[in-house]
Amino acid sequence: MTPLYNLIVDLNQTFDTTPIRGIEVELERADGRTLAWIDDDFGGFWSSEAFAGSNVIARRDGNPIAFATIDPLGLQFAWLRGLAKEPGIGIAGPLGVTAQERGRGAGRLVLRHALTALRARGFSRALIPAVSEDLLAYYAAAAGATVAERFDRAALYRPGRRVLVMASGNGSNFQAVADSVRLGTLPIDIIALFSNNLHALALTRARDAGIPSHLVAWNRRDESREAYDRRLLDAVAAERPDLVLMLGWMHLLSSSFVDAFTEIVNLHPAFLPLDPVGDDVTMPDGTRIAAFRGPRAVTDALAASSPWVGATLHRVTRETDRGPVLARKPLRVTPGEEEAPLMERIHELERGVVASGLMRWLYEASFF
Repeated sequence: MTPLYNLIVDLNQTFDTTPIRGIEVELERADGRTLAWIDDDFGGFWSSEAFAGSNVIARRDGNPIAFATIDPLGLQFAWLRGLAKEPGIGIAGPLGVTAQERGRGAGRLVLRHALTALRARGFSRALIPAVSEDLLAYYAAAAGATVAERFDRAALYRPGRRVLVMASGNGSNFQAVADSVRLGTLPIDIIALFSNNLHALALTRARDAGIPSHLVAWNRRDESREAYDRRLLDAVAAERPDLVLMLGWMHLLSSSFVDAFTEIVNLHPAFLPLDPVGDDVTMPDGTRIAAFRGPRAVTDALAASSPWVGATLHRVTRETDRGPVLARKPLRVTPGEEEAPLMERIHELERGVVASGLMRWLYEASFF
């Protein structure tokens, strides 16, 4: 794997922020539309970082074209546990420029505005985190950035985390995760697949992949819900997972289950708000739609004639589909689209969301 670098910039200098014709630049809290644009254009989990800080945002004709986050709070990435903790250092990044604007100056402009804003907040140095090697020359030329820390990517997470997957249906996302593990692109250990559905194809996929599979079904006529929930909890606990990963698990977890496993994440077929208390979410075109929570998210979105859907990997809390977001991505609905083909497109989208969200989990979980 290629390394990542933390760069340092001396803020005791003046940065050229000469305006570029046709581009407006503002320092602000990113609004919902801008955050959704970040997810749509760049993927990964940059919107969560932008949500945690202030942002220099460049717009052309009212549309965002570039952004740089400054001073994000509460992030737990492994690369922010060294130099980033020293007094007088402010964070500048991530930085993103939409593809059609690259090479036209917008990126340098928002970067220099971001560094100027950090200096105005009293910081003496700026740390530009997790930069790939191909961008070192760019940051050096744009801001005089120099390398302060070098990380081998594999040293930023603890390999072999024990992940237990729970799935009730086809298991295509489970298959994608298992394939990534087999190819070495996702450094986790899938210790078991649990399903509550005898006919779930996920069980067959697990057996074919050589992964232990377990059917933990609930017969409502012979067993109370409380008894089933206890049996499920005991079965999962016996596997000693570091992470419980829900990929299409169609049974609401009990509060005792959620309390027992602090690391549970769920894949949900909707574009959920970064603010977990929000009941609607703004899309990249400015449209506001409902936060479609619950087991019928896609059906509900189509019934509401929503022009957008999406996918989100989020942490599980006692409140259904309201846990902190790890990764998400929006998807525009084709006019007149039926549910079956839309679900196929959502499943394709989910592959990247799950991969990004799991890597974020690894980077954040590296020291517990």
